This record gives sequence, C-alpha cells and structure tokens, in this order.
Amino acid sequence: MKHEVLLAGSGGQGIMSMGMLLAYAGMLEGRNVSWIPSYGPQMRGGDANCAVVICDAPVASPLVEEATGLIVMNQPSLERYERQLRPQGVLVLNASLISTQPRRSDLRVLAIPANELAEELGEPRVANMIILGGFLAATRAVSSESVLESLRRVLPPRRHHLLDLNRQALEHGESLGGGVSR
Repeated sequence: MKHEVLLAGSGGQGIMSMGMLLAYAGMLEGRNVSWIPSYGPQMRGGDANCAVVICDAPVASPLVEEATGLIVMNQPSLERYERQLRPQGVLVLNASLISTQPRRSDLRVLAIPANELAEELGEPRVANMIILGGFLAATRAVSSESVLESLRRVLPPRRHHLLDLNRQALEHGESLGGGVSR
C-alpha cells in the first residue's frame, strides 16, 4: 500500500507537525517514508505545506504530484492543492476556515469544523490533531497508536502533559472519519 499525502495551510496551524507525525508513525510501523516540508517566508501566517509518502516498498520519489490524500486547513490551500488529488482521493478539510465546497465531484470529502471542536476541548492548538484523526479514520494510512507514540517520542518531557489532550483530539477526529462523502 502506498499513501502519498499533501498537507497545506498557514504557518502556525500545525501542518509540519501533522506531516512529521505521519512520517514517524510510518517508520514505527516498519514502512518506508519521506517527508518534505515547504515554508513561506513568514513563521506564522505564511504558506506552509508538506508532502509525505508512506509505502511498503522503497520510496522511488519523495515528490507528490498526484496525491492519494490531501489535508487542507484553509481556503487558499484548498484552491491551490485540490487539483493535485487523484480521482477518488481523500480530501480532509477544516470546515471552520473553508467556506466553499471543493470544485471536483470525484473526491471523497471529509469536512471537519476543527477550530470549533478544538475550542470545545479547551485548546485551539489541537485543531490539527482533530483533522489528522479524521484523515487516519478515512485512509488507515497509519494507526493512531503509532501517531500517539510518535508524538510521545518527539515532544520534550516538559510537554508530556499535553499527550492526553492530543490523544483526545485525535480520537475525536477519528470518530468523525466515517463521514467521508461522495
């Protein structure tokens, strides 16, 4: 199985973190992975995207030109990257910040109001984990257990108090992952 995933949004939305967690989780599962980040000139608010390949065979190219999955956290990212998703590819979008439907009708779409759900959990910064949970449920690219173990390994010990909150956010997103439409 091969998953070629694009993740896009603005700096500060956790795009790179989601991509890194997918790649680390793939490695924990003994798969071949690549992760290529791309940043805009600003730290926060600028364009942020990354490409992740998770594959049972060696990764021939880390470039993702026709993705099997796309996670977008804002409207400009939907407009820019929607065309790079394969027909029947999985599109997970942050419905809190994306006001339009995808233009294409040949996609499997999961719209999650991640910002509102993160606020309900008491921490707006876990919107990315909610979206990631939805993506995992829709694609089974890696397991949520591997993502959580990856998070435990990359977070410094002084931040381990955030592990439970991130687990809750990931599980909440997973519970919504069955709602893929089209």
